[in-house]
Amino acid sequence: MDLMERVAEFEGRKMSGMTTSDRVTSSREVKALILEINEIYKETKEVELMDTMKRLTVLKKKIEKRLKGNPTA
Repeated sequence: MDLMERVAEFEGRKMSGMTTSDRVTSSREVKALILEINEIYKETKEVELMDTMKRLTVLKKKIEKRLKGNPTA
């Protein structure tokens, strides 16, 4: 499967109702996608790739924020 197809599939996924295990898996998957895109971006410097990485980073932050939870004090 093409890299951009995998990105589109990931962005189209439903993020609500995920278990903790699903969140961990998704976080790792999106990290791998970002790193793959970054390797291509280093060579080509395409603006579209940077925009894609930014969108994926926002999703990754949302997932990880939910994983870490709120501190109780």
